[in-house]
Amino acid sequence: MRTSTRPGRPGVRAAVQLLAGLVLYAASIAMLVDAGLGSMPWDVLTQGVVRRTDLSFGVVTLLVSLVVLACWIPLRQRPGIGTVANVVVISALVDPFLALLAALPDAMGVRITLVVAGIVLNGLATGLYVGARLGPGPRDGLMTGLVHRTGRSVRLVRTTIEVTVVSVGWLLGGTVGLATLAYALAIGPLVHLFLTWLTVPAEVVEPVAV
Repeated sequence: MRTSTRPGRPGVRAAVQLLAGLVLYAASIAMLVDAGLGSMPWDVLTQGVVRRTDLSFGVVTLLVSLVVLACWIPLRQRPGIGTVANVVVISALVDPFLALLAALPDAMGVRITLVVAGIVLNGLATGLYVGARLGPGPRDGLMTGLVHRTGRSVRLVRTTIEVTVVSVGWLLGGTVGLATLAYALAIGPLVHLFLTWLTVPAEVVEPVAV
């Protein structure tokens, strides 16, 4: 007789949460970008690069993610399956979502609705994929790695990173507006709320006789 382990329901739940969260995250990015009232900090940078090149939003998202992952090396951060999925899924889906949203009327009411719904959806998406506990996204890992290596607070490190990417993105032509500010103010409380509901309990895998 030998013993082995079998993945239980928490593992299935984590995988489903991860995938759902990343799909919704890509949708939320597209909603804020399409609204044109200001994007999330990293997406301001992506927009700026898009406007300086002939590359699509999804391709630039992929390239930025890979650059950020390269920064993990000196920080001794280790990616998980969620990290790889984050890069692949979001980069692959954001362009199709942008194409779908392009069919919406360019009315202020529609744009404001996209901003509000996009921010709430981003909070839900973040709660889903972070709560899955399968590895941080590239940008989250950069933040936690810098916190660990510098000893600075999460608030200081995150603020410094986001102010930097917003500033560079704005200089390159990215869109900064009221939606950017609304996102900065709302996303913390939203993610905290959703994480209390969506964090997958730590798995306890028992040996199974085979």
